[in-house]
Amino acid sequence: MSQLPRWTAYLIAPTAGAALTLAFSPYDLPWLALPALALLYWTWLDRSAKRAAVLGYGFGLGLFGSGLWWVYISIHDFGDAEPAAATALTGLLIGAWAVFPALAGYLAVKFNAGAKAWTRATLFAAVWVVVEYLRGDCLLNGFPWLLIGYAQSDTPLAGYAPIVGVYGVGFLLALSAFAWVEIVAGTIPWRRGLPVVLLMWSGGAVLRGVAWTEPAGARFKVTLVQGNVGQDRKWDIDQRAGTLSLYRDLTEAHWDSDVVIWPETAVPAFLNEVQAEFIEPLRSDALRHGTELVLGLPSGGQGKHYYNSVLALGENQQLYHKHHLLPFGEYLPLQPLSGWILDLMAIPLGDFAAGADRQPLLSAGGYRFVTTICYEDAFGELVARQIADAAYIVNLTNDAWFGDSAQPYQHLQMARMRALETGRYLVRATNTGVTGFVGPDGRILSVAPSFTATTVTADIVPMRGVTPYARFGDVWVLAVLVAGVGALKIGWLVIKP
Repeated sequence: MSQLPRWTAYLIAPTAGAALTLAFSPYDLPWLALPALALLYWTWLDRSAKRAAVLGYGFGLGLFGSGLWWVYISIHDFGDAEPAAATALTGLLIGAWAVFPALAGYLAVKFNAGAKAWTRATLFAAVWVVVEYLRGDCLLNGFPWLLIGYAQSDTPLAGYAPIVGVYGVGFLLALSAFAWVEIVAGTIPWRRGLPVVLLMWSGGAVLRGVAWTEPAGARFKVTLVQGNVGQDRKWDIDQRAGTLSLYRDLTEAHWDSDVVIWPETAVPAFLNEVQAEFIEPLRSDALRHGTELVLGLPSGGQGKHYYNSVLALGENQQLYHKHHLLPFGEYLPLQPLSGWILDLMAIPLGDFAAGADRQPLLSAGGYRFVTTICYEDAFGELVARQIADAAYIVNLTNDAWFGDSAQPYQHLQMARMRALETGRYLVRATNTGVTGFVGPDGRILSVAPSFTATTVTADIVPMRGVTPYARFGDVWVLAVLVAGVGALKIGWLVIKP
């Protein structure tokens, strides 16, 4: 395949990045990921490392510009920032994350100069995923939005998720796309290359039918409450009584459920402020009906520390404090620089304290569960390292910050991967949407309509057993990829003419 003209490549790269966004929810065109990544790979072929970095940056601008634009809504509509400041910060975020595809292009070309087709495609795919891991789990506490593996939650490649997780799925996707370019170019004979690609995809289809976990007991009834309290009035002290009454009324209609779950910070007050007059009477009513409650609210700590917490109300009162905080949303990294910039732009942001890394699992319905608040469900290892002792996963979130955008649907797609990786039911209560139930196979079982004060009820089954991914996490996948890059590079150097 001939090298693309320079300016044609410059146009194709951002267009391919924008097309990749359509592979994710809510657009749900996962097959578009293949041509989007293939086009990026094509622009990188026979380029210098610096040129590949520029093209990768253009791809990143297309991807994150079309896929993360909703950050503007939270900064402007609910953060009260001026349009210019909100636009500048949104652009800064998009430009910063676009550096990662640029880095992938630079490193991939550096590693692959002169390598043969299969080696080149494999190394490019491995480098891409390793760079995704740096973005998704390392820098600034991690921001794993739009990892390519998430786009495959409904394709045969999802069958590999219980073994290799989202990063492994991403590697197989990238390798498929990159190898296809080599097959079309004739550098990989189609009689050898096509069967390998088809084997990867058919193997995933077979694995979709494998049950990695098994029931641990009888099913029980869970009700999820979606309050639909607008972010602009959520913390208004004059609205507090109405908000608490809303959640209580929606709950009282479901005292026949074993567990009722409210979303993140559904209670717009610190625990100590509502403990006596609201929490205790609510807990008494729940116990009288044989129902356990799980709800989100802020709670105080020592000194000026306060936490984004989940409270489980049963025979005992249990608390979980969010550990993996959202940078620039719940805490300010790069202090004092970040605080000074945000103060200069008059943008108020929270400064929560992080809960302990290891906390006792909460329980409800007779079983312990993994608790995730907001985007904690975007981190596979955070869930995987706790899942052996848990029968299901609970996520409480509030995506009202992002309005009627793609963000809540992207978030649900990421949460679904956690169910698939661990073989557990996932129940997800949100403020405005998307509230719903996900099965152990990652498929959506039921959802509530968005932007409606409502409830959704379903039976779930407690599960036990540990998938290969849950046992080993992301580390072994990344270690294999890094070792493979080294082995392929050394092997190519040894046989290089």
